Amino acid sequence: MDAIIVKDLRKYFKKTKAVDGVTFTVREGEIYGLIGPNGAGKTTTLRIIATLLMPTSGEVKVLGHDVVKEAKIVRRLISYLPEEAGAYPQLKGIEYLKFMANFVGNNEDEIIEMVEFGSEISGLGDRLSDKVKTYSKGMKRRLLVARTLMVKPKVAILDEPTSGLDILHSFHIRNMLKDFAKKYKTTIIVSSHNMLEIEYICDRVAIIHKGKIVAEGTPEELKSEADASNLEEVFMKKVMTSA
Repeated sequence: MDAIIVKDLRKYFKKTKAVDGVTFTVREGEIYGLIGPNGAGKTTTLRIIATLLMPTSGEVKVLGHDVVKEAKIVRRLISYLPEEAGAYPQLKGIEYLKFMANFVGNNEDEIIEMVEFGSEISGLGDRLSDKVKTYSKGMKRRLLVARTLMVKPKVAILDEPTSGLDILHSFHIRNMLKDFAKKYKTTIIVSSHNMLEIEYICDRVAIIHKGKIVAEGTPEELKSEADASNLEEVFMKKVMTSA
């Protein structure tokens, strides 16, 4: 079954065509990568799926629910991490997780379970007792990814989850996503500029350029089709030929 269906999606900002006829599907339980240069339409597409932007035209469904007509239902099924997300600096890490869990938990037991799970997958250990303002960028991002996943969403939408992070923190987050998707059958759609990351974690990948999908397939299929040794080469060839 398809968890996300995007059909002929268009989003225009005045005369700018941010997304121009995008069509793709994401299967339940897979990690799907959306990659492209800056301004290609990745973030706009993710925001529409997350019900934060209204499409100009086209159709987007999440687990059978229309993101425009059934936005409230969709929001209960997804968890979204924007690239520019931040956490409250004066709160301790554990306090931040508790604060966010209170928005979605139905009772105290459920909230406690979420916080315990978020604490575990963050990998921050004793540092959760420290204020967020003392965290490195990598630690903050790990906390935010844990906040996104601790609710065990049906669909997780992650925009640049490891942007600007060092190898250690990036490695932790990549493995966290792979393990999480496999264990909980969660569908994950992720955008990233890190081609190594996308090739490592994603089951299938779409390359978007100037608001259009210019290639789609498994990393191996894309490399074979483009006669490339890695996804970065595929990316460059597809973007250059569609410029």
